[in-house]
Amino acid sequence: MNTMKKRFLVLGIAALFSAPLFAQMTANAGRTTFGLRAGVNFNTFNGKDDDNSNLDYKISTGFHAGLNAEIPVGAGAYIQPGILYSMKGAEYKNGGQTKLSYIEIPLNFVYKPMVGTGNMLLGFGPYVAFGVDGKREFSNGDEIDVEFQNEVGATDPVGAYYRKTDAGANLLAGYEFANKLSFQVNAQLGLMNIMPDFQDIPNNNAKLKNTGFGLSLGYRF
Repeated sequence: MNTMKKRFLVLGIAALFSAPLFAQMTANAGRTTFGLRAGVNFNTFNGKDDDNSNLDYKISTGFHAGLNAEIPVGAGAYIQPGILYSMKGAEYKNGGQTKLSYIEIPLNFVYKPMVGTGNMLLGFGPYVAFGVDGKREFSNGDEIDVEFQNEVGATDPVGAYYRKTDAGANLLAGYEFANKLSFQVNAQLGLMNIMPDFQDIPNNNAKLKNTGFGLSLGYRF
């Protein structure tokens, strides 16, 4: 058998054995998958006080957990909608902290190039979140419930008030192993002022925005 025939034979055998594997890879790349994700948040508040001075808070820890889907839109590219329960907030320099709990809906564009036996995760996108619970804890151990209102009237009781809706931008990077386990670092920049309008402070210029980053583990089905 001459050299040319040997080459065609080897190529034919390789194609025969690799075809099922290629078909499986193509099928996997072309289907929507679902995943679980959970981890820790490190958040604080950024913004300005009503006298236009910068706010100074410390980082508060919380957690997040939820589900997402990955919808293929191209080679290694996905749209990733999700829903999370996410705790945010900030600690105060003089003690005490605010904890805010949100139902968060991110919509990320994720690119997953193959690196080694797994895939790198690179993504960005917007999120919208809705406040569902919160606590304002004081340095003496007392605490009050947070109220979510867009406006606070002069007759409303003294308390801790925040807007119910938040929105902003996500950035994420991580790695997904061949067994579908993954780890991820994500940064989040709130773009909406969550400070409500106080009717008894007509020229209030205060602005308060969520910002922070998180670490999480995930698994895809």
